[in-house]
Amino acid sequence: MATKAYILMKVKTGRAQDVLNTLKAMPGVEQAHACFGQPDIFGLINAPDDRALSDLIMTKIHTIPGVEETDTHIVVQD
Repeated sequence: MATKAYILMKVKTGRAQDVLNTLKAMPGVEQAHACFGQPDIFGLINAPDDRALSDLIMTKIHTIPGVEETDTHIVVQD
């Protein structure tokens, strides 16, 4: 079953646009938006299952230069 999650990201000063561009090019990222305040970026992720979601976050999003912290909120009901 597909897994959706909102990813809230804290980003190093001056890196938001680079991180945003990288996120928008990633498969599975449905939306990504820079915002004022904390968090710096909100993302909506759609993955085939929990394992794929975890892999996307841990091996892709966490390794984007400038990403300092993430907070994941899995959608329980659409």
